[in-house]
Amino acid sequence: MWIPVQINENSAEPLYHQIETQLRSLIISGVITEGTLLPSIREFAGDLKCSVITVRRVYQDLENEGLLRTRQGTGTFVSHVGDGAMEEYKRETVGKALESAVDIARSVHCSKDELEQIFMEIVERKYREKD
Repeated sequence: MWIPVQINENSAEPLYHQIETQLRSLIISGVITEGTLLPSIREFAGDLKCSVITVRRVYQDLENEGLLRTRQGTGTFVSHVGDGAMEEYKRETVGKALESAVDIARSVHCSKDELEQIFMEIVERKYREKD
């Protein structure tokens, strides 16, 4: 199975973190569904052109979080993700992005009203593009 994860070798963010964040997002959002067999560690590392150790760490971290389960001799599968976990992840991820945007707006002396206006313009444009 091909997994739509892209790594940026020029990023300051470690490769394992880039992969882990994207894979977690794909699982929690339901893009990769419960019971899906993931590629072997070696195969996924080859696809991403990174170290087997990197992918092993990602799989182990996500297994420790309960998002993956490994069956000896069979492979690594996506575990059940409850609706509560999906909502929590969504709120946490979007919240972090919005906090960062507010911090940037404050650093350039953007007023609350200006920020709200910019935000609503972007939301309207992005949701119009989606339709």
